[in-house]
Amino acid sequence: MSEQANRVNTGVSAFSRFEQLSAQQKMGLGVGIAALIALIVGAWMWGQTPDYRILYSNLSDRDGGAIIESLQQLNIPYKFADGGGALMIPADQVHEARLKLASQGLPKGGTVGFELMENQKFGITQFAEQVNYQRALEGELARSVQSIGAVASARVHLAIPKPSVFIKEQQKPSASVVLTLHGGRLLDSAQVTAIVHLISSSVPDMSAKNVTIVDQDGSLLSSLQDSNGLGLDANQLKYVQQIEQNYIKRIEDILTPLLGANNVHAQVTANIDFARTEQTAETYKPNQNPADSSVRSLQNSETLNGSGLNASGVPGALSNQPPVPATAPIVSAPPGATDPANAPKIDNLHKENTINYEVDRTISHTILPVGMIKRLSVAVVVNNRKATDPKGKVSSKPLTDAEKAQIDNLVKDAVGFDKNRGDSLNIQNAAFNDEKEALSELPWWKQADIIELAKLLAKYLIIAAVMLIVVFKIIKPAFRPLEPFHAETDDEEHVATVDHTPGEGEGEGEIATGAAGTQHANEPGSEHYTPPVEPYEKNLNIARQITQQDPKIVASVIKDWVNGNE
Repeated sequence: MSEQANRVNTGVSAFSRFEQLSAQQKMGLGVGIAALIALIVGAWMWGQTPDYRILYSNLSDRDGGAIIESLQQLNIPYKFADGGGALMIPADQVHEARLKLASQGLPKGGTVGFELMENQKFGITQFAEQVNYQRALEGELARSVQSIGAVASARVHLAIPKPSVFIKEQQKPSASVVLTLHGGRLLDSAQVTAIVHLISSSVPDMSAKNVTIVDQDGSLLSSLQDSNGLGLDANQLKYVQQIEQNYIKRIEDILTPLLGANNVHAQVTANIDFARTEQTAETYKPNQNPADSSVRSLQNSETLNGSGLNASGVPGALSNQPPVPATAPIVSAPPGATDPANAPKIDNLHKENTINYEVDRTISHTILPVGMIKRLSVAVVVNNRKATDPKGKVSSKPLTDAEKAQIDNLVKDAVGFDKNRGDSLNIQNAAFNDEKEALSELPWWKQADIIELAKLLAKYLIIAAVMLIVVFKIIKPAFRPLEPFHAETDDEEHVATVDHTPGEGEGEGEIATGAAGTQHANEPGSEHYTPPVEPYEKNLNIARQITQQDPKIVASVIKDWVNGNE
């Protein structure tokens, strides 16, 4: 019961103290409490505010309106960055929102593609139809180029000549591309070449040299390629590096199990032939057996000289008639000769036979591949072997001749060493320096994780510091008048009693008794308890009490003031 009574008395005393405050103090106390509540609510809202990331930037008005409408339907909060150039949403919803918007075909982009051909008007002219087709093709090419990461926007202009039935009047189409790159981004030669071939491959009869690419600064990104294909290309240099790194990896992979990690270093220089070579060879073999050969042509010539070979017989119709078809033998008697005794006499017979056989030859047409290895130069450095004696001391020893020969054979087999090609191999054995270079790592205070943690801690430290400032600088001073200060009143009464010594002893006893009575009467819970007031009013009340209890002391004090005594 006593504790409950004390709580009730304490609440009543606090309320009475609050009633004793002035209007200015009450206003300051209310402002402090309101500021503390607002600070707590603001800190909670700040902690609940999501981190916004860019969803899309450089959107057209049509795409921006469609995307905002879709975000509202999906209940995804959004806001615009400074200047309205980028649309931002919470970071944890960026990827999901992009996938959902992509399923709706957003953003469509500022350019039109082949969807322009879907709404063709009835009765459109052939010229207008051709113009719409060219616009659609330019828009599709621009969209394809914009899909490259470094390209913010692109415009494509096609110059497609009219077809002609005359070959001499035919003209090749050309294209011009204007690119707007993202800030701080550049296109390398391989990307520019890819854009050139993308444009040229999309338009019939367009060559790569007829494509011109310019960036937003007016710099020409594409250059006319050499028609002869002379000079090294970036792809060729990359190919050489890949070949060399491949051989280096082979050497280190085969020697590391034998020598240990970091005990072998290799370098390879490859001489690559990028020349385009074509060879045509015609080979004739020695004559072969005529029976096995093929006859190309055959020519027979026969000449007969002798008597009785001229025309004979009785002139007339019978001798001028054509001969009777032969039956057998094949060679019949001369016309007009019916009797073998009367057969013509052959004095001279000359025969010639000419046979032409097919010539045995071989014709080969060879195109040598580009990028053949002409020569390899290999250099390998091997560390000394480390040996540990029975005492535990580590020492390094050079490799023996047998070990060097083994390494030599392994390296030759690994790189495909060819002496006839002119390859060279140099293997050296030396002691490596054990001092390791310091890794160029970022200091811990520059690491991304530490920076994010510091930002998070700074955020909550700022909240805590502001709350402490509000509590100790605003709230606590406002509550200070509500604190019980009977002890301070007792001290002041005691000081007043000591400083103003009465002239008679009776007065002293009365004053002491009055002070003690005042002290007990002013305690919380007593009948004569008065709430604390301002220092001036408090001193005034003390003086009134002293005057009422012992007027002689007051008269003595006033007398001293009048006489000028301090």
